[in-house]
Amino acid sequence: MAEFTDSLGARSSHTIRAYVGDVQGFAAWAERAGVAGPEQVERILLRRYLAYCATRRYARATVSRKAAALRRYFAWLARRGLVTVDPAARLRAPSGQSRLPRLLERRDLAVLLDEPPPSATVRDAVVARDDAVLELLYGSGLRVSELCGLDRGDLDLRRATVTVMGKGNRQRRLPMHERCVAALRQWLAEGRPAMAGPESPPQALFVNARGRRLGPRDVRRLLDRRSPVPTHPHALRHSFATHLLDGGADLRVVQELLGHASLRTTQVYTHVSKERLLSVHGATHPRA
Repeated sequence: MAEFTDSLGARSSHTIRAYVGDVQGFAAWAERAGVAGPEQVERILLRRYLAYCATRRYARATVSRKAAALRRYFAWLARRGLVTVDPAARLRAPSGQSRLPRLLERRDLAVLLDEPPPSATVRDAVVARDDAVLELLYGSGLRVSELCGLDRGDLDLRRATVTVMGKGNRQRRLPMHERCVAALRQWLAEGRPAMAGPESPPQALFVNARGRRLGPRDVRRLLDRRSPVPTHPHALRHSFATHLLDGGADLRVVQELLGHASLRTTQVYTHVSKERLLSVHGATHPRA
C-alpha cells in the first residue's frame, strides 16, 4: 500500500488518506466475500461494492470518490502487471439523488459571527483568532484546508484581498469585506503575538493553542464552541455561495470565487437556492 500511496503524487494529504482508506475498505469487504487478492476482482464485484456503499447511506460524492480511488488503484496494479485486466476502467458510482449542501440559517450565522463566548471562559487572543477565521470562511468562501494553509504574506489588508492556493494548485485572489479585514488586523496585532511561541511557523497566519499551524480539527472544535447548532466548516462555504446566488450574483462569478474547475460543480448551489425560493414562496404567498 505504501507504493500505491507514493503513486498518488502531488494530491493533497487529505485526498491521499481518503483514497488509501477507500481502497483498504474495499479490500476488507472483498476479503469477507471470499476474494483472496486483486487478481480475482471482477467488474461486477466492484459494482456490487459501490451499490453496497450507496445502501449504507454514504453521500453520493463519497461513493463517487470511492469509485475514483478504485479506478486509480486498479490502473496502478495494471501498469505494474499485477492484474492482467483492469476491472475498474471507466467505473462510475451508481446514479442516485445527490445530497444538497446543508446551510446555516441567517439567525444562526448572526450568533456564530457576532456573539463570541464570554472572555471569562475563553482567552481574548483565541476570540480574536476565531473571529478572523469565521469571517474568512463565510466572507470569502474558503475551504478549510485553504484557510489552514494561509501565510501572512497571502493577505493584502490595504487592498482587502487574500490569495488562496486551491485544489490542483490553482491560485485565486479573493475579496474580503471590511469586518473581515478588521478582524484580521486585530488578530495579527494582538491575538497572534499572544498565542505564537518560539516553535511556531513564522509565516503561518493562524496558530492553535500549542502555537502550531491551525489545522482542520482545530477549526471544527472552534465551531463546536461558537455555533448555536451542530455544523461543520464546509457549511460556511455552502452558505457563502448560496447567499451570493440568492442576492443575484452570476453563477460564473460564484464559480471563480469558489475556485471550481467546472461550472457543473457550482450548479448544485442553484438547486439549493431554488429550494429556498420554493420554501419562501410556500410560507408567504397567499395562494400557496
